[in-house]
Amino acid sequence: MNRLRPLRIGAMISGCIVLVLIGFLMTPTGCYLGRAGWEEAKILAGRRPIEALVADPTLDDATRAKLRIVLAARAFAADSLSLAAGRSFTMFTKLERDTLLLLLSAARRDALEARTWWFPIVGRVPYKGFFHFDQAHREARRLESDGYDTFLRPASAFSTLGWFNDPLLSTTLRLDSLELTNTVIHELVHNTFYPPGQAVFNESFANFVGARGAAWFFRSRGDTIAAELVELRWEDDKRLARFWTSLWTSLDSAFRAHPEDIESRLAAREDIYARARGTLRTEIAPSLRTFPPSFAERVRLDNAALLARRVYMTDLDVYDAVLEREDGDVRRAIDRIIALARAADHDPFVALREWLDAPGVFPE
Repeated sequence: MNRLRPLRIGAMISGCIVLVLIGFLMTPTGCYLGRAGWEEAKILAGRRPIEALVADPTLDDATRAKLRIVLAARAFAADSLSLAAGRSFTMFTKLERDTLLLLLSAARRDALEARTWWFPIVGRVPYKGFFHFDQAHREARRLESDGYDTFLRPASAFSTLGWFNDPLLSTTLRLDSLELTNTVIHELVHNTFYPPGQAVFNESFANFVGARGAAWFFRSRGDTIAAELVELRWEDDKRLARFWTSLWTSLDSAFRAHPEDIESRLAAREDIYARARGTLRTEIAPSLRTFPPSFAERVRLDNAALLARRVYMTDLDVYDAVLEREDGDVRRAIDRIIALARAADHDPFVALREWLDAPGVFPE
């Protein structure tokens, strides 16, 4: 009789897990994750080996060249950058639509306070992805009726953080070779290190590695023109990151100056954004080397758009400062940043600055 007892306990535990899972799937978050899981299952089911596609004589030369870049970039990321490539980007999935998903960000109109969502594993994040675009627009309208700015933009790729062998998607393949390489390396950073609840650090760090890693990749292949263009794009990103930081600081000061007066905060906000638009036109846009002249006219300026940009473009100069301290060695800079962030018991950006400011700190 005692031999059967573990089986009964196991059955009871399994039954409880099933009931909990069913209950969770009936919640709004559970329904959302269920839909996302279905979309991910379709993506995984449609995978084809990239090596087989490259060998297909009917494939056009331009697509074949891009697929070879992807395979080379992922191998470089694993070998030279020590990123956890696994089997990611060894397969290809052709989607039935031009846009993979829409990312929704939201923020209060009278404060620099982002709306966040909680999910298992990744923790709390300041954005939410939607495979169903009507649902994304409905959620955006609901948040706007609750007093939020909202910002919807398309995404061509995402990472499952190494849980699945993420394929290259047809939406990602549309990028030029430079952005394609950057994206592959960026997503593999997430497979390697992704502290939960630190979306701003995770995305900004991946941007740094994507840019610096892509430049190194092209230089290793003797393509100095591509490498230099990647570096110009990175310099533009840093220039914009500094502008967004300055704008954030101005808004934060204005909002703090009127803690109890919503109307004054809203009026200050409109004035600051109007001046920022002028600065973009007259100072920022003319200094950018890789953006079109119309850039300044098309940029969305509100709290949701600003905070969304800050997720991906916070303290980019700090990462480059670590790289400089590590004598320009990208791999050592990556290892250093991950070690500092892993050991931090507070904001990873603070840990990076403390290391940079510490006297007598030199590369090992």
